[in-house]
Amino acid sequence: MGRGKIVIQRIDNSTSRQVTFSKRRKGLIKKAKELAILCDAEVGLVIFSSTGKLYEFASTRFGSNLMIDFICIYGSTIQQVMEEQKSNPQP
Repeated sequence: MGRGKIVIQRIDNSTSRQVTFSKRRKGLIKKAKELAILCDAEVGLVIFSSTGKLYEFASTRFGSNLMIDFICIYGSTIQQVMEEQKSNPQP
């Protein structure tokens, strides 16, 4: 017996939304780690929560410096996009 399909839409309940975000964030980071190990790939992952909190993963020992450089270069742009999306939500 398989899992049921879910409709991909915004979760209205804030507690359920936060729990789902946390579980999916952990799963995404796990998949990024697996991809890096299995395929010997350089993987970088940046996730911003709805509150603007930053979560990151980098697969190399120099990865954290690369992620910091990325955030310094693109961080303000990403933050501007997030603020625009909050002020003009899509239906």
